[in-house]
Amino acid sequence: MSTEPETTEEAEPKAPGATAEDRTPGEAAAASPGVGADSGPDGDGDSGRDTGEDTDAAAEGGAASAGEPTGTAADGADGEAAGAEGTGSEAAAQRSEAEAELAAQRLERERIERRKAEKRGPIAAGAGLSGTAADLLAAVRAVESGEKPVAPVLRRPEPAPRAAAPEPARRPQQMSAPAAPAPAPAPRTVEAVRAVLTGAGAPDGLAPQVVAALGEGADGQLREDPWQLLRVTGVRPEQADGFARALLGTECGPDDERRGRALTVWLLEQAALAGHTALDAPALTAALTQRAVPDPDAAVQSTLAEGEALVFQDALETAAPVAAPARDDAGDDAEGEERPVRVLVGLERYALAEESLADGLARVMNSAPKDDGSGADWERAADSAGRSAAELIRTVAGHGLVLHTGGDASRAEAAALLRAARGLGLRAWAARHTTGGADVHAFGTAPRGLPDGPEDGTDGEHGEQGEHTERGAYGEHGADSFVVTVADLLSGVRGPGRDADGALDLDLLVVLDAPQLDVETGAVLAESLPDGARLVLSGDPGVLWSAGPGRVFADLLAARVCPQVASRTPDPGPVGELVSGIGIGELNQVEAPGKEVVIVPVRDAGEAVHRTVQLVADSVPRAIGIPAEQTQVITPGHGGAVGTRALNTALKERLNPGPGRFGGFDPGDRIAYSPAPGRTTPGHVVRADAEGLHLDCSGAPVVVPKERVEQSVRPGWALTAHQAVGLRWPAVVVVLPGDAAAALTRPWVYTAFGRAERHLSVVHGVEQALQRAVAEVPQKPRTTRLPALLRAQVPTAG
Repeated sequence: MSTEPETTEEAEPKAPGATAEDRTPGEAAAASPGVGADSGPDGDGDSGRDTGEDTDAAAEGGAASAGEPTGTAADGADGEAAGAEGTGSEAAAQRSEAEAELAAQRLERERIERRKAEKRGPIAAGAGLSGTAADLLAAVRAVESGEKPVAPVLRRPEPAPRAAAPEPARRPQQMSAPAAPAPAPAPRTVEAVRAVLTGAGAPDGLAPQVVAALGEGADGQLREDPWQLLRVTGVRPEQADGFARALLGTECGPDDERRGRALTVWLLEQAALAGHTALDAPALTAALTQRAVPDPDAAVQSTLAEGEALVFQDALETAAPVAAPARDDAGDDAEGEERPVRVLVGLERYALAEESLADGLARVMNSAPKDDGSGADWERAADSAGRSAAELIRTVAGHGLVLHTGGDASRAEAAALLRAARGLGLRAWAARHTTGGADVHAFGTAPRGLPDGPEDGTDGEHGEQGEHTERGAYGEHGADSFVVTVADLLSGVRGPGRDADGALDLDLLVVLDAPQLDVETGAVLAESLPDGARLVLSGDPGVLWSAGPGRVFADLLAARVCPQVASRTPDPGPVGELVSGIGIGELNQVEAPGKEVVIVPVRDAGEAVHRTVQLVADSVPRAIGIPAEQTQVITPGHGGAVGTRALNTALKERLNPGPGRFGGFDPGDRIAYSPAPGRTTPGHVVRADAEGLHLDCSGAPVVVPKERVEQSVRPGWALTAHQAVGLRWPAVVVVLPGDAAAALTRPWVYTAFGRAERHLSVVHGVEQALQRAVAEVPQKPRTTRLPALLRAQVPTAG
């Protein structure tokens, strides 16, 4: 079952610029949860400490003002309203990570633009043909020139039998290389900017970030337009206004055209951090009005005229039109029909990414799959798989793009598809969001005893389950030879590599955790596929969406432009039954004879922390038999009395006390390593030396330089749901403090509870708010253009 940047929980809709501490916690009404309550897995009656300490954990989301776009900065979701000076170093790290992470995407977009330019240029006769059409044209020209007779040219050679795909060379597993830091700005430029900042009373520590954002001549740009300070991550509009007043004096006013443009861009950037790729024009102008812009329409028009944003008109889906009275002049009828449209405003970066994604997906859907085996071969492969996987295999056989939905157990069906494809000789690969949690080998085999699988618990005709996986199509190294992360696949660290044209050298790609694809990653992925390749997007539509802008998987499901295969494989056990009910809005009471699901009521923040530590360190290992290192704590936010910071401090003190000599870490500490925003890999500290902090992340060694430890590594005993998405652990403790009621949504609860494989403990302090969230609070909407772009290029599937 689906991020956020490593430093935050989800930035849900609220007024742009408001901090998480501004959110009002929801009311808590006395009610028992839907699952049987207990004092703990081992039944001890310790109710914990009653300290009376108030909780102030950052809420994952809050309600936005009517008509105002969402805009909580991704790294501000932990509820700390830091000033501009305090945000300087973190902003620089995030900016350098983002620039390095998007370097490959910029190169890919340049290649896309070149391809589009070539398409728009004149085409020589026959130059656009390929395959059989190109052969026929060559034959005609050969006959006309008398070079060769017709028959040899037109006769299709007998296809050679396709051998099984070769086993790739076994290489040591490695992690994606961390983003290289941006080059240091010129000292002279930094000093010039520092002089401007200090002269206006702004923190001089912002100078390097200002230069990174504005480039050379940043000091002159600030003097000419002080509101350019908003380009620096973490700077607030009120801070930019104060800076402008100090520089401009009486010339500064709320009606300044420069202020209107800067606020428009800032609001669009904040909306992107909340997941939107564009904003409805009325919502944008309403937000500008709330920011004291006297003429918001003029501000938007000025921003568009300067090329700092783009405007779009997307046709709205309407009901079937009522038949109009017949007219003599059909032309007048056609001209009189007007479809309603919505006007959207967005940043060029995300607009180009969304359009490139739509183009790439349309190319995958419209190009015929490669000649990679007869229909009979695919049918035999489907017959040999389990009943749930057979439908997926048959669908993929005849289509370029297929969507596959289901819970974590449905990964077995994706694994069966990968086995079948490699058995047919295809170069098939799978890519997932992150590593860690449930080991990769879990992807290679299906759970035994599922009602939709073979009755004897075996893997079809291949004998004992897993035998075919490890020794058949996968070869001696197993499934992990062909499963990589999306980041590693696109960067080339692991995976099939690229062909001579720069496309991925594969025939089939299965993307797991598809809800975590944002539009930029999705665009690069789609454009990297060669013509004729098949793409399968597989994931659980009920989990939290991507940390970056867009909702690619949900938009594709809604657009219905390609086949969709829904898994019939249920998640097993009491935890699976509970999570399945949450997915449809029901918090059911489940039978848990082995204490697979336990509710631990708490009264306040102090008791919540105490009981969480007790569960991880004592109760779960003693009563359930799962050690502390295999138990993960999940909580709604980073800040507050029961956020990840407080819980990690308490858990380290109990499980691995130490002085924290290297950036607060000691050998043996559990950590969450984030090489880039939105990607989190769990691991532990091995040692520290002059090179940096040495980590072990799912068996892969990682060295984090000392200067990047603070930005890239966090304690990992407790995570947010967004950090945990795509991962699973044998035991999970979900902590719901009283002030987290407003943060709870059905997808959040579904995601957090679904991280548990065998045991789930819920430290419950939100009373009836949990059941209300599951029943009434769906995923917060995001404004995107992908469905409209796809419908314009691809006919809707039936």
